[in-house]
Amino acid sequence: MTAVASQLTGPALQASRAALSSALSDHPGVPSNDDEDGEVQEVDMQAQADGLRTVFSDPTHFNVKHPLYSAWTLWFDSPATKGRNLPQTPISAFPQTPAPNTPGAAAAQGWMEDIKRVITFDSVEEFWGLYNNIVPPSQLPQKANYYLFKEGIIPAWEDEANKNGGKWSIQLPKDKNRSNIDKMWLYTMLAAIGETFDPELTKADLAGSPPEPVITGVIVSTRPQFYRVSIWTRVAPSQAEDDPLRKRIEQIGRHFKLQVLGYAEGQKLAAPLATEVEFLSHKDSEKKGKAKKIVV
Repeated sequence: MTAVASQLTGPALQASRAALSSALSDHPGVPSNDDEDGEVQEVDMQAQADGLRTVFSDPTHFNVKHPLYSAWTLWFDSPATKGRNLPQTPISAFPQTPAPNTPGAAAAQGWMEDIKRVITFDSVEEFWGLYNNIVPPSQLPQKANYYLFKEGIIPAWEDEANKNGGKWSIQLPKDKNRSNIDKMWLYTMLAAIGETFDPELTKADLAGSPPEPVITGVIVSTRPQFYRVSIWTRVAPSQAEDDPLRKRIEQIGRHFKLQVLGYAEGQKLAAPLATEVEFLSHKDSEKKGKAKKIVV
């Protein structure tokens, strides 16, 4: 096969290589190197590999898939999509699909009319196929948004999965972060679809029932002077310091800041237009600045 140069770096490149390596080793029809008598058999791996198409060799018609824990849906809006029947989106390789009939859809119908549902995917390869065919946040027009939410959850407070939750978010000046926002958004999506934001899931006893995932979606927004990246949760702690849910939510925010965004422990982002990594419940967001935020 012809080698394809990758522009990915760090964790993203490692994740891609792991998926491809697993595809070659686990794909049905690829024989083992050992026969039943223990003798080493010569296998033409090149011939076997020629039949496999990954997102890197064929971004649209690949045939290797590794399932995700959950299915995810990408939504998009920008000034160009508002009030139009057909979206003027940067999506080039995937068709539009109808919006789901979820419990909160009716309540959010007016606001959701301008948000276009792009595609739902449930595998590592489909994610990279999507990522390789959309415009990165650094090149989006002003006031545009990408919303990546679990299948069946709409990116609105009114959805049943979101109404009792909140969001971690960070706001970053555009002029200083144009070269970083694409990587930040990629790593945020990878952490979401890989279910690595929540330590309660990664530490769960495999013999028992894992707790319900609390991440419902992630968002990146472009504004005239800043970018905003957010993580939405289905639950939010109370203002009480001893609320047992508070520690779990704080751990999600700390992972977001340290492992995903790459900031140092205790690092402050004090700068014009910048915010720290902050959590606020959706209900408190309606209080116009009167609510106390959680900051990591």
